[in-house]
Amino acid sequence: MPSTPTLALLGGGFSDDPDTLLDDFVLEASGRPRPKVCFLPTASGDAPGYIEKFHTAFAARACEPVHLELFRRTVTDLRAFVLSQDIVYVGGGNTANMLAVWRVHGLDAILCEAYEAGVLLCGISAGACCWFEAAHSDSFGPPVPLADGLGLLPGSLCPHYDSEPARRPGYLAAVNDRTLPGGWALDDGAAALFTGGRPVDVVTRRPGATLRRVDVGADDAVTETARPARLLGT
Repeated sequence: MPSTPTLALLGGGFSDDPDTLLDDFVLEASGRPRPKVCFLPTASGDAPGYIEKFHTAFAARACEPVHLELFRRTVTDLRAFVLSQDIVYVGGGNTANMLAVWRVHGLDAILCEAYEAGVLLCGISAGACCWFEAAHSDSFGPPVPLADGLGLLPGSLCPHYDSEPARRPGYLAAVNDRTLPGGWALDDGAAALFTGGRPVDVVTRRPGATLRRVDVGADDAVTETARPARLLGT
């Protein structure tokens, strides 16, 4: 298990990609030869097909996959269950709804405790946005600022930065007019590992995809700075 609080932001994975490169990156980042991986499908309303796809993807891997449903909850002691995992993998869907459901069940506080305890937290789309203070989210339709999140990482996140036409201009405008704090933009196909709140590794399954820092500079103009990304599978 990572020795310091660690998060992985995914621009892909088993739900989208034809390969296993980004999920392999997460499994390796856990530091365990056979990590326990818990899938949280809350953002999709615990969609059965999504859960099945997770188990199909991870059943033959060097890990122990489980999932945690809250809409059909069967786990009584959420804290013990989550803290026993090596990786918590949060799926995509509706960020705002997911955070609300987590809070009703007290899972928000448990995830924060798990982070401090060294459980590797990760996720795609909503499952990446939730760890920040804010996000550029499509929870209410077209992407807009969502001033909500667990705040484990400072600032904001924009997922699908290079693949959905409304994402980049909307996020740049929101950071520029301060409706969102500066933060990070993640391309589909890339993944980023944050340790102790700082990005320590950026990888990509396709050339050109990366993580970008988006902020307002000293001249009050919004800036984008791409992080170097190493290409997986080469």
